[in-house]
Amino acid sequence: MNFLPGDFSFAPAPPGAAPPLPPPKPRAKRPWAAFCLLGLILLGCALAGALAPRDPGYLDLSHIGAPPSPEFWFGTDPMGRDLFSMIWHGGRVSLLVGCLAAAISTAIALLYGSVSGVAPAKADAAMMRFIELSLSVPSILLVIFLQAVIGRQSPAGIALVVGVTGWMQMAQVVRGEVRRLRHSAYVLAARTMKAGFWHILRRHLLPNLLSPLMFMVVTNISAAIATESTLSFLGLGLPVGVVSWGSLLSQADRALLSGSWWVIVIPGVFLITTLVSITDIGNYIRREGNKTCSNL
Repeated sequence: MNFLPGDFSFAPAPPGAAPPLPPPKPRAKRPWAAFCLLGLILLGCALAGALAPRDPGYLDLSHIGAPPSPEFWFGTDPMGRDLFSMIWHGGRVSLLVGCLAAAISTAIALLYGSVSGVAPAKADAAMMRFIELSLSVPSILLVIFLQAVIGRQSPAGIALVVGVTGWMQMAQVVRGEVRRLRHSAYVLAARTMKAGFWHILRRHLLPNLLSPLMFMVVTNISAAIATESTLSFLGLGLPVGVVSWGSLLSQADRALLSGSWWVIVIPGVFLITTLVSITDIGNYIRREGNKTCSNL
């Protein structure tokens, strides 16, 4: 049986009918490569004692500037230290500084942004002007100034300096979200029931701040690791006895003069891989958070 085009007719949709649903948006691809690479680096740093049994601070004067070999997989630096051990043990310090700095900056941003978000208009404007003035100064100058004032060249001291100078942008995000949520139905209901500021923050505001906060925390970890490496490269970071990825890169001038390319390339590859992986994971969290908010 053959059908002609005019054999079928479709009645138009009745007025007031619901429009067809838009096709679902494709889910963002998970950055599996970033997860795997970062996971391997974290695992290697956690097992540094078993993976790299040599003392990272031992000066082997008979193997100064040795290239990569079966005995020294990543070679040695200009002072004769095993680069393989220094990479994994130094990664512990760099990641510790990044996580501590992110925790400090997140705590300050949550407190400052939340107070600014619920404060009266004049107080909120004054608090935001302070952040804008702080952001107008390059962060690396603030870090160097505070490092000179504190004078403690230790992982905790570096993390404190980086965390204290890295909370401003996160506070702006927290303040904007708090001001958006302060007039929502559940916050107004909590106020009607005489709930306190900390109760509202813990029960109603923080769950809604989770997605943007996770992205900012991951970004701050990456920025803190990069800042520590920059300070060590400039000679303002950790002392020589404390091994980190930044302190390894601080030997770039001597390595270039002696032709020891591996002292620069190998730590640089680990540092860049870690930063790119963390950034990629942070972007994935941001995309998923934006998609969740657009579907509400």
